[in-house]
Amino acid sequence: MFPTYSWPWVETEAALAAEDWHNCAARPLPRGPIYAPEEQRKREQAYDEALRAVETELDHAPRIPVQREALQDRIVATFARFAVAALDLEDEAVQLITHGFLPAGIEFARHSRRFDAGLAMAEILQACRNAWTVCGLQPLLGEPSRITPSIVGYSLLYPYTDNYLDRHDAPAQAKRHFCARFRHRLRGERLPAQNDHEAAIWALVAMIEGQYPRAHYPQVSDSLLAIHQAQEESIAQLSPRSGIARACTDGEILHISFAKGGSSVLADACLARGWLTQDESQIAFAWGALLQLGDDLQDVHEDLSRGSATLFTRAAAERIPLDSLVTQLLNFSEHVGGELDRFPTGTATLKALLRMSWRSLIVAAVANAPEFFSRRFLRKLECSSPQEIDEPHRPLRPCLQRPR
Repeated sequence: MFPTYSWPWVETEAALAAEDWHNCAARPLPRGPIYAPEEQRKREQAYDEALRAVETELDHAPRIPVQREALQDRIVATFARFAVAALDLEDEAVQLITHGFLPAGIEFARHSRRFDAGLAMAEILQACRNAWTVCGLQPLLGEPSRITPSIVGYSLLYPYTDNYLDRHDAPAQAKRHFCARFRHRLRGERLPAQNDHEAAIWALVAMIEGQYPRAHYPQVSDSLLAIHQAQEESIAQLSPRSGIARACTDGEILHISFAKGGSSVLADACLARGWLTQDESQIAFAWGALLQLGDDLQDVHEDLSRGSATLFTRAAAERIPLDSLVTQLLNFSEHVGGELDRFPTGTATLKALLRMSWRSLIVAAVANAPEFFSRRFLRKLECSSPQEIDEPHRPLRPCLQRPR
């Protein structure tokens, strides 16, 4: 069965994900790996040593292409040593990262620079995280893991579209005008670009259509329209003082978040192969719903300052510790992680690495915002973290998280 991703389909999947989310409430903190304080100190030392080694290499970055390739090899080798010592990864997982995800990231960065030399490194990294998500999905769907034109096109849309909709200095009317024109372009209408911003976005959409012609891959087009509408709906999460939002209930916030996150990874999965079964679509959607909550937790400081309503900012603003929400999120992560086994392809190592990455995203977010948690909760979670988390730390950004 090959579903059509109409907005009612998205809303149904968001409601199903919300039901799974609520079923994860009132559960104890899921068991994770246990690290003694001495082990944590050794891993922190390995982290610091790897960071210093990479910084030293970058301070003396060569200009000659051959020498730059050698530099990349040395940085990858540094990561391999760090991954074993600090993350406790098995050799097969290290190989998967160093010979799969990291080279894909380097290739993606090259494509990004060729498309727009003015892109900031932060924007490239934001887009690259989405590209890594697709690279993680490809083997699960029976495809080789590689960077494709559609991956470059869709991933680079984030700096141009999502970030624009999040801007406070852009008038609401201008955002609505942009969204309407972008929607027409995603429907296949050949609108002339009105400015350089639109010209870049139209070119990125054309990259996707070049690999997946609309007439032959309707799910790709449907998924792009779905994430576009979800982005428009998510504007309601912004502060009412911005003039473009309304008050939302916690249930509405969850629904908006799940629709946006779920649609995002649904589009990733479509771009990984071009088509999905109903089962594959549902797993990808749940994956995105989980990563959206992980991103919301990670961005709790930023969202509080800009007045964006999420489950976490709502609780934090009311001075409610985030202990129960994060416990629920970790259990939700366990639930979605179990769904990966429904994919008949993809190695057990890849699936375990994805699960570890999701958990790491959550634990790192807690480490960056300890003031929102009780000391008792931090002590309990700290035992399963490679690093101490009772004060802010430099988090290891998991490579498979969804971009903002």
